[in-house]
Amino acid sequence: LPEMGCNVFGLYLEGSAWDVEKKCIVRQKPGKLIQEMPVVSLVPIESHKLKLTNTLKVPLYFTRERRNAMGVGLVAEIDFPIIDHPSHWILQGIATFLIGD
Repeated sequence: LPEMGCNVFGLYLEGSAWDVEKKCIVRQKPGKLIQEMPVVSLVPIESHKLKLTNTLKVPLYFTRERRNAMGVGLVAEIDFPIIDHPSHWILQGIATFLIGD
């Protein structure tokens, strides 16, 4: 277990894939819209202390619908390492979910 934060499993990724070797977001394989993520370490930090490069803030939603009838659904944003330009992933509509159905 990490000293701070927690390890989370059961997250799903849409619009991209996770490369275990490169430890970053990569383009998904054709026909594979959703991928289950490996265990993710979440470490809380004050945003003014955070200095990241080559990362993208990816929204984490409860479900793939991204919101419920009340307009609620965003849980948090997770910074993922990327190689491609951030605009590529924004156009892909990349997101993570707690429920993969």
